[in-house]
Amino acid sequence: MKMLFILNDAPYGLEKTYNALRTIMAIQKEYPETEIHVNLMADSVFAALTNQVTPSGYYNIERMLESIIKKKAQVRICTTCLQARGLFDAELIEGIEFGTLKHLADWTMQDDKVIVF
Repeated sequence: MKMLFILNDAPYGLEKTYNALRTIMAIQKEYPETEIHVNLMADSVFAALTNQVTPSGYYNIERMLESIIKKKAQVRICTTCLQARGLFDAELIEGIEFGTLKHLADWTMQDDKVIVF
């Protein structure tokens, strides 16, 4: 099975990005054969930045993204969304790829399930 997760919200404040990543981690643990695709759009592009510092005991989106990438999730970030936020030259988490709407359209059409957070 192939699953596409489309994330839209900022990594902190609301918990949508956090809950999406927790769901992905659970799927990777329970169904390791599942191919996971993640597309970061809009304010979720901030999740891809390195050197995130969170208080002790608080979730860290950078570490969560690194974890799912290590387990072979493919993560793409919207280049247009990065440019709109002045982040195109920002340092991104290793393993995150630049993506376009064509890439997102391809994943949307080829994957078995699409989940939007």
